[in-house]
Amino acid sequence: MTEAFELAQINVGRLVAPAEDPRVAEFMGALAAVNAMAEAAPGFVWRLKDEAGDGATDIRPAPDPQFITNMSAWRDADALFAFVYRSAHTPFMARRREWFDRFEGAYQALWWVPAGHRPKIEEGLSRLWLLDRYGPSDKAFTFKARFPAPGAPGLPVDMRPDPWCVGRA
Repeated sequence: MTEAFELAQINVGRLVAPAEDPRVAEFMGALAAVNAMAEAAPGFVWRLKDEAGDGATDIRPAPDPQFITNMSAWRDADALFAFVYRSAHTPFMARRREWFDRFEGAYQALWWVPAGHRPKIEEGLSRLWLLDRYGPSDKAFTFKARFPAPGAPGLPVDMRPDPWCVGRA
């Protein structure tokens, strides 16, 4: 039944410095390669891109110019988990404190969408709000408390993400 659904994710952060600052240059310089890794990963479906077709870091959903966002859709939670925690992407995650301020509240949310649906940033931000306000639910969850796709059997599952990165501050 999960073929009717894809897993959407949003992750947000506030850079420690403006995008052109040397303190975040290594992160900004690696984005194209990391995005290419994601697009080549098994189970990848879609990612948010700016009007130029690049990454989403030029999309500014908040007044703070150092607030950046990323959204994508995946075949299932296992595919996204493998990319985030078991690929060449993982070392970048381990260094996130070098490039990002500690974030107040949830900085990552997962939720199921009908296959083919491409969420807008506002939808993703609303999922972060739901996670902050109500905790993990079938509407917004994390790898630590992952909910099954609508109609699929099962209870929430702890996918055991690395303790330094579970989606909540």
